[in-house]
Parts: sequence; C-alpha cells; structure tokens
Amino acid sequence: MPAIVPYEERHGRGVLTLIGGVFVEYGLTFEPAGYDADLTRVLATYHEPGGGFWVIEHESRVAGTVGVLPLSPAEVEIKRVYLEASLRGLGWGRALVEHAIQWARTRGHLKVVLWSDVKFERSHLMYERLGFARTGIRDCHDLDQSREYRFEKPLPALTPSHR
Repeated sequence: MPAIVPYEERHGRGVLTLIGGVFVEYGLTFEPAGYDADLTRVLATYHEPGGGFWVIEHESRVAGTVGVLPLSPAEVEIKRVYLEASLRGLGWGRALVEHAIQWARTRGHLKVVLWSDVKFERSHLMYERLGFARTGIRDCHDLDQSREYRFEKPLPALTPSHR
C-alpha cells in the first residue's frame, strides 16, 4: 500500500527518477543541474527555510512527491506535485496536495499558492476540485520556455483547539 512519508536523503535518487520520468512523459526537459536543482538539495531547499517535502513510497520506490515552501507568515507555495502514472486517478495526487494543505493549516498559514505547467490538465482539474482558483499565468526561464498557471486557495484560520 502506498504511504506518504517525510523525505529523507535515501529518497533522493527516487525523486529524480520519478520527476525526470514525468518530464519525459510530457515532453519537457529535466535539468537537475540547472532549473530543477532544488531536487538535488531537498533538505536545504525545503526543510531549512521552514518548509517540508514528502514522498509516496510504493513497492520500495518513490511514486509521488510534494513540497511546501513558506512565502510569508501567512502564505505558502506548494511545489513539486508529481505522481507516477500507475497511481494517477486513484486519489493519491489529491492526498499529496491535501497533506501539504493540512501541514500549512496546522502552522497557521492562511493562503496556499501553486504553479502548474499548462500541460498538466488533469492536475488543474484536481486543484479546482480542491477549491483552488486559477489566478494567473507566467513564462518560465527553463530550457523549454514553459508556461505555468497560478492557482490559489485561502485557508480558514484554525482555532487554538484545532492546532
């Protein structure tokens, strides 16, 4: 059974393999030495600034990822939502995003944003079902000159008894 677990260094190669494979599937260029270098230093990029990163472990491999970075005391960005094809459509992508949202809520954040490549249409539907609104578009400075949609979701404040 797949499980969402905190990232550990032992997951490093699996994260690169998973995300590199998704990039190939969608005709994107994966640059772990450049644009995607955050994935070669996950703990420093996500954990040290007060964020988090999780993977789905499934049959001894990394099958999904999600990261969260604080942008301000009120706002976080969900990043690196990727899922291997065999787990798509089974609720695991939703579980990753909900895990990140819950992590943000319990830390008092009031807004979640994320950026998603325009090619990831299934993901966009999931984000909208989770209450995100599409609020913008940007051009990336990667080798593919990708375009990404911005999604936002307000988070209700938790009362002290719910933290």
